[in-house]
Amino acid sequence: MEQAAAWGRPCEFQLASWSSVEEPNAHAYWPPAGLPPVVEYAPTDIFAPRLSYDTTTTTTTAAAAAAGSVQLPLPLQSLGQEQQQQLALYNYHYSAPTLHGDQSGAAAQQEPSNDDAMRVFEAVTHAFEGDAQLMKLKMHRFPPNITRALGESYTVPRVVAIGPYHHGRQELVMAEKVKHVAAYHCIRDSGRTVREMYDAVVSVADRAHVLYDKDVVARISYDDFRHMMFFDACFLEQFMLGLADDCDPNLYDFFGSNLNDILHDVMLLENQIPWRAVEIVMDFVKPPVSLGKLIGYWRGHLQDRIVFEEPVVVDLDPNYKPPHFLDFIRFLMLTLPMGDKDKIKAVSTSVSAIELAEMGINLKANQATELAHMGLVNRKGAFFPELSMAPLSLDNTHASWLVNMAAFVLCTTPDFLDEDAEKEDSAACSYLLLLCMLLHREEDVHQLRTKGILQGAGLTNKEVLRFFTSLHNCLGLGSCYGLVMLQIESYRIRRWVWIKVYAFVCRNWKTIVGVGSAIGAFASILKTLKSLKGHN
Repeated sequence: MEQAAAWGRPCEFQLASWSSVEEPNAHAYWPPAGLPPVVEYAPTDIFAPRLSYDTTTTTTTAAAAAAGSVQLPLPLQSLGQEQQQQLALYNYHYSAPTLHGDQSGAAAQQEPSNDDAMRVFEAVTHAFEGDAQLMKLKMHRFPPNITRALGESYTVPRVVAIGPYHHGRQELVMAEKVKHVAAYHCIRDSGRTVREMYDAVVSVADRAHVLYDKDVVARISYDDFRHMMFFDACFLEQFMLGLADDCDPNLYDFFGSNLNDILHDVMLLENQIPWRAVEIVMDFVKPPVSLGKLIGYWRGHLQDRIVFEEPVVVDLDPNYKPPHFLDFIRFLMLTLPMGDKDKIKAVSTSVSAIELAEMGINLKANQATELAHMGLVNRKGAFFPELSMAPLSLDNTHASWLVNMAAFVLCTTPDFLDEDAEKEDSAACSYLLLLCMLLHREEDVHQLRTKGILQGAGLTNKEVLRFFTSLHNCLGLGSCYGLVMLQIESYRIRRWVWIKVYAFVCRNWKTIVGVGSAIGAFASILKTLKSLKGHN
């Protein structure tokens, strides 16, 4: 069969609509050897009987589901028992008439017993506890305080929607066609059938509903959710291949012409799907994605330079299970060994650029690509230390990466100083917070540019200052940042005499120069008078 025939006509697409529509003929949407339609994921029978979520019975089955006595629909039986209970309780919570004041019909005629009322409270409590237990795995929404501070520039995709939160936005429709092309190349390069790859990927989709916001998922049918997960995973896999110059030329042209926007979009907190779905596609497709090239690419783009070197050697911990693409990139970019957190809680958590200057601490850009490489460095032969930081090429895209990395860890790690928190968790927040600490005036921005810490011309000094001052109160105290403060405090204690002298000189240098000049002039006069007296 010709490839075009197998795929139907992928260019004929329309904006996705999540409203209920009458189901048309299945073959009109899913040709026997082809894939689903480009955008409108019609709820048709694809490879298995269709499942629909019936929320009308959840009010009578929630308690039984929590007890493990309810037979869930077939695709959900693969969920763990705890997730099954959570899903049932979610449905119960959001469909229970008593929670919405619906007292019509039989419910209005019968006074609920105390046991019935307690079951409602227990269901809501269990759902809340289930959310907390899934904190590290969930596909989080953006923290409201950061959204208010920065607006949609760092929260809304520009070209492609990944996952359900932004799916169907009018300005993102064009990328849906590209997802189908990406899926075609994934299937072709895998050497497997459509059924094999589709079933493998959507097995993750069947477990992913509880990871998203309940209100959003409730508007998407079971089949639509599966199709979306499959195409989005294929798109991400082909995009990663494109970054390593290994994808189809036509896809490569699309990725290249929209590169900055796609790099922005795939790193958004609200634009994610479970990493396991992408990983399954990567396992199928040959040649595989070069993780070394991928990480080297990302690290290099945070700085305003191109480093020609061998790809980064990536030795992943087999126990490391990222929830999504954003955390996968964040972890590999920011990993650094742990330090001592206990001392951090007892030191000052802020110091201005002016205070650093008065202590003799100079700012210095290092050659590292990992943002966690920050701290005081004592150069050989130097009397004062330097505050060394990785340089950053700051434009809207790179700023968005950092903000979304920080937003993710703020959602998953409430306390960076907790004994269970990893140091790399706080690297993005620490780097941003350190820059926030140093920037209070446009002159400070100019100084960081002069020192080579801020590179490029993506944002003006005024825009950079506005970005960091808006973000300052939204970030948590990270262990990387705390260790820098610990180093500064230790230096302040050890060299306090020299710091006092140096600070006095810095604050009064004009007076000192004036007095010195006056003393010099007076000495010169005395010397002249003495010389004249000698002649007499």
